[in-house]
Amino acid sequence: MAVYIALLRAVNVGGTGALPMAELKAICEDLGFSDVKTYIQSGNVLFRADEAEKAVEERLDEAIGKKLGKRPGVMVRSRKELDGIVDGAPFPDAKPNFLLVYFLPEKAPGDALETMVAPDGEEAKLAGREIYVHYPNGSGRSKLKLPALKPGTSRNLNTVRKLAEMAAALEDGD
Repeated sequence: MAVYIALLRAVNVGGTGALPMAELKAICEDLGFSDVKTYIQSGNVLFRADEAEKAVEERLDEAIGKKLGKRPGVMVRSRKELDGIVDGAPFPDAKPNFLLVYFLPEKAPGDALETMVAPDGEEAKLAGREIYVHYPNGSGRSKLKLPALKPGTSRNLNTVRKLAEMAAALEDGD
């Protein structure tokens, strides 16, 4: 069984609505996923499943949509993909909590950064289905404009590292 990490968009942050992590865990278990674990109250869940990544993503998004009345958007990555995301993080001098990884539903177009407006010196790098953004002054008050980020969900590098560690432990049977 493959280990997957699902990242929910706009859950518990004022977007789609509140979904307690216990309910998210129950939804995953009802879908037949096993060894389900959640991490912090921002829509992160790890589990094992026999299905392909896209099938898992679609089924989970649909099930959560039924619960909330609207699909939140779910981005699923494998443990190997998450390890690559951590290892490939640019901006080595950035504080990990100031470096956000935006997980997208599909690969961003090659020209996605051309429309970026970064008044506070933000930097961004495309990497497949992810966009890394360094916010030198933090993301809270940033005036960054980058339309390619809209369909995605972000986690700071500390959270991504923790999810990768949890996925490794789950895959290794801990």
